Amino acid sequence: MPEGEELLRLALSRPADALAAADRLIAAGAEPGRAAVAHQARAIVLRDAGRFPDALEQARLALRLARSARDAGRVADVQGTLGATLALAGRTAAGLAALDAAVAAGTGLAAGRARLRRAGVLAALGRREEALADLDRAIPLLHRHGDLVWEARARSNRFGVYVTFGDAARAERDLAIAERLFARTGQELELAFTVHNRAELAVLAGDLPAALARLDEAEERYTRLGATVSDLVFDRCRVLVAAGLAAEALALADAGVTRLPERSADRAEMLFFAARAAQAAGRPADAAERARAARDLFKAQHRQWWAARAAFVLVQSRHDAGRRDGRTVADAARIADRLDALHAEEAGAAHMLAGRLAAHGGRLAEADRHLARAARLGLRGPPYGLAAGWLANALRADAHGRTAAALSACRRGLAAAAEHQQRLGAVELRIHAAAHGTELAAIGQRHAVRRDDARMLLRWSERWRAGALAPAPLRPADEPELAADLTALRQIMNRIDRARASGAGTGSLEHDRRRLEAAIRARTRRAAAQRRAGDAAAAGARPDDVLGRLDGHLLVELVAVDGTLFAVTARDGRTRLHEVGPVAAAVREVELARFLLRRLARGRPPRGSEDLLERAGECLQRAVLGPAAADVDGRPVVIAPPSPLHAVPWGMLPALRRLPWCVAPSAALWLRARRLPPDPRRRTVIVVGPGLAGTRAEAARIAEGYRRPVVLDGASATAPRVLAAVDGAATAHIAAHGVFRADNPLFSSLRLADGELTVYDLGRLRRAPRRLVLSSCESGMVAAMPGDELLGMISVLVPLGTTSLLASVVPVNDAATAPLMVRVHAGLRNGEPGGQALAEARAGTDGEPVALATALAFVALGH
Repeated sequence: MPEGEELLRLALSRPADALAAADRLIAAGAEPGRAAVAHQARAIVLRDAGRFPDALEQARLALRLARSARDAGRVADVQGTLGATLALAGRTAAGLAALDAAVAAGTGLAAGRARLRRAGVLAALGRREEALADLDRAIPLLHRHGDLVWEARARSNRFGVYVTFGDAARAERDLAIAERLFARTGQELELAFTVHNRAELAVLAGDLPAALARLDEAEERYTRLGATVSDLVFDRCRVLVAAGLAAEALALADAGVTRLPERSADRAEMLFFAARAAQAAGRPADAAERARAARDLFKAQHRQWWAARAAFVLVQSRHDAGRRDGRTVADAARIADRLDALHAEEAGAAHMLAGRLAAHGGRLAEADRHLARAARLGLRGPPYGLAAGWLANALRADAHGRTAAALSACRRGLAAAAEHQQRLGAVELRIHAAAHGTELAAIGQRHAVRRDDARMLLRWSERWRAGALAPAPLRPADEPELAADLTALRQIMNRIDRARASGAGTGSLEHDRRRLEAAIRARTRRAAAQRRAGDAAAAGARPDDVLGRLDGHLLVELVAVDGTLFAVTARDGRTRLHEVGPVAAAVREVELARFLLRRLARGRPPRGSEDLLERAGECLQRAVLGPAAADVDGRPVVIAPPSPLHAVPWGMLPALRRLPWCVAPSAALWLRARRLPPDPRRRTVIVVGPGLAGTRAEAARIAEGYRRPVVLDGASATAPRVLAAVDGAATAHIAAHGVFRADNPLFSSLRLADGELTVYDLGRLRRAPRRLVLSSCESGMVAAMPGDELLGMISVLVPLGTTSLLASVVPVNDAATAPLMVRVHAGLRNGEPGGQALAEARAGTDGEPVALATALAFVALGH
């Protein structure tokens, strides 16, 4: 039976085994000295499980037993455990008093351990210089006495302090030594802590996929050991927010809050991270509620460093909610200086807020001071924060009317943001990372609008559009596991469908679905990009290149600037700028037009349907093109809309009804697709999913025009066979029911014989089909993201090589779709671009309201 030091080591290595061994020792009636160790071990295990009242009871009992045994060394050691437990329970003053007593009473090895424990509490309080001083004295003492486990703990703690100072080199050195010592002494749980800590190093280096991978690995180890570690949730929230996944971080933190004791230190920190996540998610009221609760709890625990951080989130949330009153201005300036003095990670953002407010109020000297400090802090932080540093420089220059300097800072900030974006492997992370450059691009766009400079507006819009759709990164290293999870998800979805059809419950199945979806997201997010940093600029094309290579096309680039829609039209090297109107009004008209098309798709058109379509098209045209419609002159049109307008049924616009047109996320992407050499691939694949009346006949007619097409129908149209067939195909046509998942667009799917083929499945292709036709419901839908990025099927297929995608933006009438698709393929076989093939097919639907509405629901994306 483990006893003494071995039992205490076990408490932080295999807590369940330690608890059982301590219980046996107590039940056996051990004498006071041995019983004190057993109760101390129980206190440690219960404390780390968040059971603070029970842990304090055990620690106090252990202290009484140690005193009755007249063991001064054990008394000091137990005082240290009691002090740390009191502090973690939120009673920091009492905890520090107990730790101070332990340090004063301890000598030699006991003094080293007491200092380590006190350093942990001081670091948690934000008193990092004092913590570092304790650790610098503790480590030599512990090393001199050969206490490998405690030396490893001290180095692990000092690692954390160095990380908060941004000193990656010293942090890495201490962590490496701690890792070796924990492995050597068999401290399994604490060895898992070092894996967890490596996520911090990855964050410092700006490698968010590696950080997520280390956190996942640490969680697996904790689960095997039966340990619950709140810091894992804190750190995962921080990484998710840094990666732009704030809503997910908020859900994670809110769930964590409910599991923690009411007044505990961990609960206060969890509330703080929930507040940060809510603020980043654009929910200022929720952020303020959580930040206020966290601040009050930190104050009650005498944790001023944390209280100041929570106070900043509260002020930022008031600002985000529209408050610009004197109190908000004064609080922002005061808290910025306070956080700077405390070396808190929010100091840069706080100075940015104070600088904005000062500039808004015309206090330029004060604005300059705050923005200069925000720039310095941002530019020496992690790579994903460099864009914020350059933004501060841009705002500073803009406040003083130095336009050239402001735009130069914006260009450098966008280059830094693009480099960070291209380091991310998962398309989801790359798209969310676009938020880092959005405001930088907006500054350039505002200057262009003020100058009435169409070419400048085009240049600044293209500079930060669709950067996430550059050529595909490396696929995840755990590819077999990802494939297995996707197959399991397909099976679970089939079981859910069967259960719903029979009226059975789906609770446990839905739990399995959520678990698998979480695993799939985690695996894909861990993927690292194969491109080198700095390759982002080579992936696109400069606006001037686009203007010189329109080849008879009219470019219409729509840009949203501060809620107003502008249109840049370009042809023959000439550009014009038009103010269209409010973006919100355009979005409303798009929804009304899509509603009308959905209504007609049901196959019972009301009287005067064509007139309804005509009038709706005119309203839509005024809202999304405005005066730019007059520039449409009969030549093919390339439309590059902002992300909120990507689901426009463009064929409804009278100016475009008879013309070939295509929609591209950016003009540079359209040009990149045109630059590609002719496709040497010849394979054509036609897929028919279940439940579509008349589709088999449609597929047979389409197949007749191609030489030896691969046709997958009925039981043969399974996900593995479809993926194998379309991988590297020249043309693929998939007729299958589609479902758009607004909650997570990458789980949008096409229904095949064996279940759902998701966007994640398509992301496993080596090469996507060069041309893809999806004749299913809402297959062209995407979620609009910051930076004019799009999250959905196009965001996966374009990086993998698809240059032309025909898809619908509303549910369509299956019977009317079949003849339309036959006509579309006739044009594609003749070598026509997708937009032209769709235009010619659309021309054959006049006089038939349902057929016309179906044709208008399809858009040609890409080249």
